[in-house]
Amino acid sequence: MFRIFGLSFLVTIAALVVAFLYGGPQALLLTAILGILEVSLSFDNAVINATVLQRMSQFWQRMFLTVGVLIAVVGMRLVFPLAIVWITAGLDPVKAMDLALNPPAGGAKYFPDGSASYETLITAAHPQIAAFGGMFLLMLFLDFIFDGERELTWLSWIERPLQKIGELDRFPIVVALVALVLTGTLAAHTVDESKTVFIAGILGTVTYLVVNGLGEFFHVEEMEEEAERARSGPSELAKVTGKAAFFLFLYLEVLDASFSFDGVIGAFAITADPIIIALGLGFIGAMFVRSLTVYLVEKGTLSEYVYLEHGAHWAIGALAGILLYSIHTEVPEVVTGLIGVVLILAALASSIVRNRREGDGAEGDAPVSAAQRIDA
Repeated sequence: MFRIFGLSFLVTIAALVVAFLYGGPQALLLTAILGILEVSLSFDNAVINATVLQRMSQFWQRMFLTVGVLIAVVGMRLVFPLAIVWITAGLDPVKAMDLALNPPAGGAKYFPDGSASYETLITAAHPQIAAFGGMFLLMLFLDFIFDGERELTWLSWIERPLQKIGELDRFPIVVALVALVLTGTLAAHTVDESKTVFIAGILGTVTYLVVNGLGEFFHVEEMEEEAERARSGPSELAKVTGKAAFFLFLYLEVLDASFSFDGVIGAFAITADPIIIALGLGFIGAMFVRSLTVYLVEKGTLSEYVYLEHGAHWAIGALAGILLYSIHTEVPEVVTGLIGVVLILAALASSIVRNRREGDGAEGDAPVSAAQRIDA
């Protein structure tokens, strides 16, 4: 256990020390709060990461757990918020960082000259961020829930009918586009915001289709090639390598980015300081997501608790809905976090009940010895 989570705890301690040296007790407290927030929001992220990661070869697993985590820490938690300011305000990176580190006095949204603060610029970009991330996650959820080839179901009373409907070709895309139209027309506040939501939502959908589609295409192609070479001996046909693994790597990065949108945006309700956000969300949060992912893969938790993947996908569906709804009305982070945690804990409990039921069934089928009959 320490081998898996030890580095995360060490990084957490280091991040808290840096936060204290950077801004004293207040920065230390804010960093700790953001770290807890990110970890609480990331259980479903770790489960989904593990389901994809266990399909990849050892090399690509290490790539994601090193390079991928670095991208998550630096790219999403530090560069991404700054990039939004660069694009929306037309500022160069140095000025954007200066704007982030020097907010208006008293936490005001605007400077005395009328220019917007860093936090205000980030908040103004929320509709396109939520539309992109919401549609990407919604497509992931719909592809899972409408998959007619999936034999095991968790909430069978709803999943079985949806699987039947999913036999219609491209039905997940139809549902996603309907959801986008409803979001753009009902959730957006203005015509311009509606256009922004439509464009960002379409880009999120296209990104999912392209990255996921390329990964599946090269996976099938390389499986066929590997099968030809492996007729004389055992082979890890289930492990994805080469081009297929590369596109799965890209898929995981976009997926992590989509999961991060709500946390990054929600962090600005606590602080606009990019250093504190990077320490709390990036170093503490991302490292624990990494450790949770490694734990799930190495311990075979997904195979033992078979409904965890289902619970994570339902949590993704809930998060997608929340992101799209938040374009119109702000949703507290505690609601977002609790929904995901509750769904995953419910899936875990269902898995435990199922395992015990199957265990009892196996014991009931076992032959009873004479001594056992006498004792009875």
